[in-house]
Amino acid sequence: MCHCLACQRRTGSVFAAQARWPTEQVTVVGEVKEWTRIGDDGGKITQRFCPTCGATVYFTIDTFPDVVAVPLGAFADPSFPAPTFSVYEARKHAWVRAPEAAEHMD
Repeated sequence: MCHCLACQRRTGSVFAAQARWPTEQVTVVGEVKEWTRIGDDGGKITQRFCPTCGATVYFTIDTFPDVVAVPLGAFADPSFPAPTFSVYEARKHAWVRAPEAAEHMD
């Protein structure tokens, strides 16, 4: 599998939107299962998902050990703030637009 599209395949969407917090600010309650893959930079990305419905609850990236990432869809909140940072834009579908005010990295 091409790692460059792994986030799109994992989410079933054309991009993966996430919120990140310092690990010490996150409390996880309940059971999760894990799946780990190797990212483009060679680092490990460990997905934690609900063993009942299979939804990704959060994930960690070993190159950012003090951060917990949560997919925005896990909040089911249309009023969640817009992204402030965008990465891997070179891999996006041509018709996808990141917010102009966001910091952009390829």
